[in-house]
Amino acid sequence: MDILLVASAFNSLTQRVYAELTDHGHRVDAVLASHGPDAVRAAVTRARPDLIIAPMLKTALPEDLWREHTCLIVHPGPEGDRGPSSLDWAIAEQAPHWGVTVLRAEAAMDAGDIWASVPFRTEQVGKSDLYRNEASDAAVAAVLLAVRRFEEGSFKPRPQSDPEVRVVWRDALRQTRRRIDWAADSTATVLRKLRGADSQPGVLDEILGREVFLHGGHPEDRLRGRPGDLLATRAGAVCRATSDGAVWIPELRPRKNSGDPAPFKRPAASVLGPDAPREDPAPLELPAGRRTWTDIRYRQHGDTGFLTFSFPGGAMSTDHCRRLLAAYRHALTRPTSVLVLGGARDFFSNGIHLNVIEAAPDPAAESWTNLNAMNDLVEAVLRTTDRLVVAALGGNAAAGGVMLALAADEVWCRTGTVLNPHYRRMGLYGSEYWTYSLPRRAGSRAAERLTTDALPVSAATAHRLGLVDRLVPAPAAGFAAEVDRLAAGLSRAPGLGRRIEAKAATRARDEAARPLADHRSAELARMHAIFFDPRAPYHALRSAFVRKVPSGTARPLAPAADPLTGSPR
Repeated sequence: MDILLVASAFNSLTQRVYAELTDHGHRVDAVLASHGPDAVRAAVTRARPDLIIAPMLKTALPEDLWREHTCLIVHPGPEGDRGPSSLDWAIAEQAPHWGVTVLRAEAAMDAGDIWASVPFRTEQVGKSDLYRNEASDAAVAAVLLAVRRFEEGSFKPRPQSDPEVRVVWRDALRQTRRRIDWAADSTATVLRKLRGADSQPGVLDEILGREVFLHGGHPEDRLRGRPGDLLATRAGAVCRATSDGAVWIPELRPRKNSGDPAPFKRPAASVLGPDAPREDPAPLELPAGRRTWTDIRYRQHGDTGFLTFSFPGGAMSTDHCRRLLAAYRHALTRPTSVLVLGGARDFFSNGIHLNVIEAAPDPAAESWTNLNAMNDLVEAVLRTTDRLVVAALGGNAAAGGVMLALAADEVWCRTGTVLNPHYRRMGLYGSEYWTYSLPRRAGSRAAERLTTDALPVSAATAHRLGLVDRLVPAPAAGFAAEVDRLAAGLSRAPGLGRRIEAKAATRARDEAARPLADHRSAELARMHAIFFDPRAPYHALRSAFVRKVPSGTARPLAPAADPLTGSPR
């Protein structure tokens, strides 16, 4: 079928729906609703779709479209749930289970006939994490079911007037409900409020006389103080006392009318600047029983080392890259034959940190510094020849984050993951040794198509292309345990020593054919020219992305082509 996706943004769920529908043989195009109703109408006229699907929509579809075409809305709530803050309420009310419903568009919000509904179990994670994982898994299952029913032509969607459908309208969850009472709220309550708003909209609060939005929350087990007081910083996050404990808050966002020139999410300590409290570092290898937050950890089970990391939004600043490189070098001092990089749920990495770059006094210079730090990290992985390195992707990866994964010997990927192995949509040529790693795995022809077409690929397609070695069909909550099990088996596999020897020999041959330094210098020359050209599109695209301003450069996607053959699917 010809399917048109209409979305307010080409976000993680829209990308996944696009990739999964393409994998199922459909011809898929997409248009951003943020470009206005006329742009959507033009896309419909051009694509002449059999079906229109809205995976993520903040505005209503034009009435003439949903009256003339079958338009299906993906709503992140169970049957009968209505309103714009569905997942927020699920977390606020501690619902053990939730769901995703695909329903037909009509005049009233979320009131259309039900085409499919799939439940999911809620986990004690942030809303954005829940959205990208459990909710995304359910959404894709519901969309594929609805599409199959539409294709068959005999299915009769269920009206919400059905007495078995319990209709519940939930208003937008306002800041008055999200507000934290530091003197009275327990740590559990504070964490629930923070996690219910971790990516958007954040929790409005006041710190040191400044109004800011708080983003993300993690428990602290030892630090204590007067409720509301700032106790410490760690890896850019700040620790704040609650009525019965403390929490770590990774990011802050100044209000737009606050006078701050960078009113967007950044590491909390950088927003506070010299007013940030003292640093309280955590050991890389946490002792048993510690329940504190840190974004990088190392642990070891027998002959296998695990270096896990989790950065908000998957973005890696210069500081993130340098600290992760130091941790990686520490891991290399340990007597292991297998080293697992990643393994946590949600994002693996999305490459350089555009928000930190945008806030820097000299964004071009910070872009260059950040990129070189990312290159140093990727190079260290590529040059590891004394053990097998596994990149375990429990969540999405993009740009330099994909190249970090491809630097490993094996890439294991949760089946719900989406990869964006390209840089073009940010106006960049790319670096992180992609000219070595991507053709080495996918071949030069597919590498060219992936970086030129700049489209997302599913885990299944990435596996078919050779970017992924093992698909891990585990739920997000079970991914880490499954990685542990697989890694233990790999460390005991016969012939592991011979594999490591062969790996070292291959690296030596590749180095003789074309040194890694040559790849790096060629890539960086192209990137330097972009970073330090104030007229380069990268600067406007970066600023628009960070500041959530329509750039005017987005376009409908071309129907997906097979990255191997170049022919339409």
